[in-house]
Amino acid sequence: MSESFSQVTRHPSLADKVAVLMLEKITSGPLRPGDSLPSERELGEQFGVSRTVIREAVRSLVAKGLIEVRTGSGIRVAPMDGSTVSESLAHFLRRSDGLDYEKVHEIRTVLEVQMAASAAERANPADLRALSEACRTMTDARNNVDKATRADVEFHRALANATHNPLYVILLDAIGDALIEVRQQTLLHGSFLSALRSHQEIFEAVQRADGAGAREAMSSHLETVERFWTSSRHIQPDSTRPRAQTPRSKRIDR
Repeated sequence: MSESFSQVTRHPSLADKVAVLMLEKITSGPLRPGDSLPSERELGEQFGVSRTVIREAVRSLVAKGLIEVRTGSGIRVAPMDGSTVSESLAHFLRRSDGLDYEKVHEIRTVLEVQMAASAAERANPADLRALSEACRTMTDARNNVDKATRADVEFHRALANATHNPLYVILLDAIGDALIEVRQQTLLHGSFLSALRSHQEIFEAVQRADGAGAREAMSSHLETVERFWTSSRHIQPDSTRPRAQTPRSKRIDR
C-alpha cells in the first residue's frame, strides 16, 4: 500500500498580506472614492516592505477595481458604484463558457420572482407610471424585434427600481446582456403577445399592492419564456448559442 501525503498549505505572501491590510483601510476607514493613498515609497516605509511587494499588492487591488493608479496623481481609491459591480459580473458571464442559459435562467427566476413581490409592496406612484409606460412602449413595438427587446428590458428594470433596493438593479443589469439574445429569439418565435400579457398581469398586481399575485405572475411569465426559448432552439441550425442578427424592419411573429 502506497504512503499518502499531506497537502502543502500555501501561506499568504507578503504582497497578499499588504493587499488585505490596504483593503481593510479602504473599506473601514474615512477614505472615499478619489482620495489619494500614500506613494509606493511611503507605503513601503509604513508596511516595512520593499517597493516590489507594494507594487504587487497595488496591482492586485487595481485588478479588483478597488484602487487606480494615474500618471501624475498617484494611487487613488477607485469609484465604486452599482454599474461597476454589474459590469464586473457581466464580464464574468461573458467569459464563462460553462454558464449557459439554463444556469442564468435559474438565477433570474430566484431574483425576479421575489423582485416582483417586493415591487408590489414598495412601488410608489412614480414607479407605477414607469411600469405603465414600459408596457405601453412594448405594445407600440410589436412590429420591431429590436424595439420590443429594449422595451422588455425596460419593463423588468422599472420593476427592479420599484423595489427601492439597489441590489436588485445591480444584479438584474449584470445578467441583462446574457438574456438579450433570449429575448430576441423568443419574441421572434411567437412570445410577443404572451410577454405583453404577462407584463400587464405583473403590473396590475404591483398596482394593487398584491405581492403574492405579482410573485405568481412573474413565475408564470418566466416559465413561459423558458418554453419559448426551448422551442426556438430546436428551430436554430446551431442550438447551442443562436445569434440573432435581426434587421430593424423584421416583424415579430404573433
